[in-house]
Amino acid sequence: MIGIVGYSVTKAGAIEPLTGSGSETIIVRLAGLLGENGFAVALLAGVVLAGILAATMSTSDSQLLAASSSFSQNIIRDFLHINISEKTAMKLAKSTVLIIAIIAVIFASDPNSSVFQIVSFAWAGFGATFGPVMLLSLFWRRSNKNGAIAGMAVGAVMIFVWKYIVRPLGGAWDIYELLPAFLIALAVNVIVSLASKSDPAVEQEYDDYKRSLQRD
Repeated sequence: MIGIVGYSVTKAGAIEPLTGSGSETIIVRLAGLLGENGFAVALLAGVVLAGILAATMSTSDSQLLAASSSFSQNIIRDFLHINISEKTAMKLAKSTVLIIAIIAVIFASDPNSSVFQIVSFAWAGFGATFGPVMLLSLFWRRSNKNGAIAGMAVGAVMIFVWKYIVRPLGGAWDIYELLPAFLIALAVNVIVSLASKSDPAVEQEYDDYKRSLQRD
């Protein structure tokens, strides 16, 4: 709705045409336009801007907390098996929040940066890295640990390779990096799974689960 209203207002000439990353500021421009038409409408514009800040803060603080706890718990304790006290874990979590915040400020300080492009690249990374693993683990009994690890590694690498090396070639190669990276990661996952030995216990668990679904 914001896009449709913004497009209509721009076509009517109330707001100058926005191109590139400037199009992401359309809701701010609409709020500014509302603020020019009296006190009561300016209050509505303030509510719109408050909504933007609320949505931004609710997302950023939850992501910061998730990142900090993931580093101190999932990486340090679970993955690296380093036994640390709760006080040390809290210090690591706070340091992680600070580091991520500094990186975010660096990104935000670039007036030519596009939030949409950053989010799009991040989602491509999630989709290509974890998408094939999720699908194969749900629908293919032969998928195993080796295939999953290889698929995730190749998917993560291919996102950068396609975006910065292949896609700039243009033409038929100018494809959103999620699609080719996902397909390549999927193929690697299947090939490595077939080439490596599967775990009979995992296959049995998969079969039992499928049978339970059929009974239900």
